[in-house]
Amino acid sequence: MRVMLEKMFEFMGAKQLDSEAAEILNDLQVKLNTVLDNLSAVFANSFQARISVCMRQVGEMVYQVKGPLNQNSRNSAESDAVTALRPLMEFLDSHLSIFADVCEKTVLKRVLKDLWRNVLICMERTIVLPESNDSIGAQLLTAAKELSKLKGGGEAKYLSPRQCVVMEAALDTIKHFFHAGGDGLKKSYLEKSDELRSLHYALSLYAQSTDELIRTFITTQHSQVHNGTSMRITPKESLRPERASGIEQFIGEAVIQVDTTPPTANTEQKITVKVIGVNDMKWQTSGLFRPFVEVSLIGPMLADKKRKFTTKSKNNCWTAKYNESFLYALGKGVSAEFYELQVTVKDYCFGRADQVVGVAVIPLALAVGLERRSFVCWCPLAPSIATDQTGTTTLRILAQRHDDEIAREFIRLKSERRPTEEGR
Repeated sequence: MRVMLEKMFEFMGAKQLDSEAAEILNDLQVKLNTVLDNLSAVFANSFQARISVCMRQVGEMVYQVKGPLNQNSRNSAESDAVTALRPLMEFLDSHLSIFADVCEKTVLKRVLKDLWRNVLICMERTIVLPESNDSIGAQLLTAAKELSKLKGGGEAKYLSPRQCVVMEAALDTIKHFFHAGGDGLKKSYLEKSDELRSLHYALSLYAQSTDELIRTFITTQHSQVHNGTSMRITPKESLRPERASGIEQFIGEAVIQVDTTPPTANTEQKITVKVIGVNDMKWQTSGLFRPFVEVSLIGPMLADKKRKFTTKSKNNCWTAKYNESFLYALGKGVSAEFYELQVTVKDYCFGRADQVVGVAVIPLALAVGLERRSFVCWCPLAPSIATDQTGTTTLRILAQRHDDEIAREFIRLKSERRPTEEGR
């Protein structure tokens, strides 16, 4: 119908056609194109269950590729990818050859585009970044269970460096298949697709160590706390600044003083964090409210260092003074801009898990950017941490490193949130 409408448009005069008639025909063309797009998507989605089964089989074969990443394993990556992809490619080949014979050319391109997207999205969710219906926090609990299995002789399922190289080779194979020597989709379309770029980026992050991933997270996630206002910085010993009006969902603030000590030739840089207090906490509880503040240093090269300190709790204080100081040491030779402090205010609960009241993040890049060795942060608390796509991808990769204590600790910090049932 779309082709017939186009021919009718040309027969009636094309660009010389009366403007009113041309507008009607163009509107019809747009509607037909939209219907074709929708039908193509429905048709491609009808194969999703079978694609998912094939992709799980591909994943199992990829996980069976063992050994270190060296020149020999790089040379065999393409053949390893072809072997792993066999279930998927046999399924696609048997169907796409039929589509190529019976589909009008523009319809075939639509179907190919939808199948390409579906295959890559399924690969990301099944193999590269296994997707769970659970939150990152729930995935962490699963990770802890998996760790107990590992201690019993099991094996973690996350991609090794060699398996990442195999997956890159697999992406090239799939791309060449959908290009079909020029009879399929254009190379430029395939290479610029968001789904392919997302997979390439995820695989590049996969190759990073836990320290490198945390460093990537810190340097890219500049707006982890969204609560309608920004953190206010004052010089040490300054008066409290005025709070901005119209703050969305204000649930309280933490007042934190940061003192930095520059490193010498043979010493690590030290950070002294003083928890001055919390103000105007919005928290409802049927029992005793006992707020305390947990301050965690996040960054690379901290495995052998003290990373978390907590203050004493206060009884029934919605505005509380602590004035407790803690000393942290950064990784030797690493700039402060690659570190951050995560401040979490919690309600101490005897006999059960402490509840999160609110969180805040202080980038230590402030000490570099403001050229101040000492400053006070007035930090509005947020219900939870927010991340963009890069941050979420980083968390999903780290959530798979079940046997990595630093990764598990990082996931716990970034997934803690204020319970929704608590009153504001």
